[in-house]
Amino acid sequence: MMRTILLSAVVIMFSLTAQLRSMVIPADVYEGWRFGMQAWTMKDKTLFETIDQAAALGLRWLEAFPGQRISPEISDGFGPEISAELRGKVLEKLQRTGIQIKTFGVYGFPSEEAQMRKTFEFAKAMGIEVILSEPSLDQFDLLDRLAQEYQIRVAIHNHPQPTRYWNPEIVYAICKDRSDWIGAAPDIGHWVRSGIDPVEWLQKLSGQIYNVHLKEIDEGKDLIWGQGKNRIGAALVQLHKQGYQGPLILEYENHWDEDYVPQLRQCIAFYTQEAVRLASERWPSLLKDDLSNAVLNPGSWTYQNGVLSRKGKGDIWTQGKYKDFILDFDFKVEKNTNSGVFLRAAERTWLPWIEVQIMDSYGKPVDRRETCGAIYDILAPQNNPVNPAGQWNRMTIFAAGPIIRVFLNHQPMINMDLRQWTTAHQNPDGSSNKFDIAYKDLPPEGYIGFQDHGFPVEYRNIKIRELN
Repeated sequence: MMRTILLSAVVIMFSLTAQLRSMVIPADVYEGWRFGMQAWTMKDKTLFETIDQAAALGLRWLEAFPGQRISPEISDGFGPEISAELRGKVLEKLQRTGIQIKTFGVYGFPSEEAQMRKTFEFAKAMGIEVILSEPSLDQFDLLDRLAQEYQIRVAIHNHPQPTRYWNPEIVYAICKDRSDWIGAAPDIGHWVRSGIDPVEWLQKLSGQIYNVHLKEIDEGKDLIWGQGKNRIGAALVQLHKQGYQGPLILEYENHWDEDYVPQLRQCIAFYTQEAVRLASERWPSLLKDDLSNAVLNPGSWTYQNGVLSRKGKGDIWTQGKYKDFILDFDFKVEKNTNSGVFLRAAERTWLPWIEVQIMDSYGKPVDRRETCGAIYDILAPQNNPVNPAGQWNRMTIFAAGPIIRVFLNHQPMINMDLRQWTTAHQNPDGSSNKFDIAYKDLPPEGYIGFQDHGFPVEYRNIKIRELN
């Protein structure tokens, strides 16, 4: 009986961990986009090691490829040939980590119908919804029929020329004559290698795209996203315009001889900020233009031409309380500005609520009191990417349960678990703080406020998405 209770507790713990992760990961910042990683990015590791790393990166989706060794202890390669027992072990691993495999490829379909069916049955058992492939032209009649029967999409992937589908004209011609279960899975990095304009062809294939591989390629090599010609940013804008809904897959290559995880984190941070920026166009504004849903002293703040400006005479607060949310905004400070954004305040007062620092810390050392993006007196950020005074910055704040994450100008700043603050006046690293409450005991919801600390500060594009 005791063993059963303990096992149930472990299952519940993993379930809650997965639910918590799913509330704050990049995949959730743009509703309808499944942002994940192609396991080929970590082809030097096993599938189980890749799953663990994906979870550590804050991802929820993983695209598996055929043949990857399952684990250090299991030499079988992942794919339709694995036994039902091994499928069960993979599914168990996925459930424990909160990772889902919904796409699989690039896979070469066998020619016989019986073997094709085995592939679709494997995909059905694993919960896979899209199989990426580069089939021969004579396979499409059968693939189309089986895709409809099993309700699993087949998406045509492209490698660089001179491979079969390097030219998107061929993919377009096939898709337009097939059912909705046959579509495209463009790899925009390989398009660049073949001299194809990704934005032009994403637009032309609109409505026929079921999966996208994202790479930033320059001179044949992968770059961290946002660098080079920033084709990733342009591709995301195009997908946003056409209303794309589906997987967006990070694939990063040419790096296996080095520690590439920091590079992946930078790519994920870039995606997060860009996806939030695009998604926030559809999110409600935190404050109304006339500030009628705010609490403030007369004349203390103005909202003109879309810009919220501090004029003195006190902080500005929301009328309503917020629990779990993504808050996204631009801000601009002047020389020596020191201000902040309050989260989940039980009362419209300064202490002891979470305060994300908004300040002119350009070029200064990182610490927990004098750095933009810090949690005031609680946690220093990872870096200091704030722009010089007088320039606009973009900040995204995630609050989900005890997890607080802050991004500034495409850079991850804060990854905080309030449960680690167990003692009043003390931080987990042993340093002291001025708060009379252990931060683990802060209220789970409250007002959002913008501080008047006596310095000029402006905000614009203040959008919020509440998380269910």
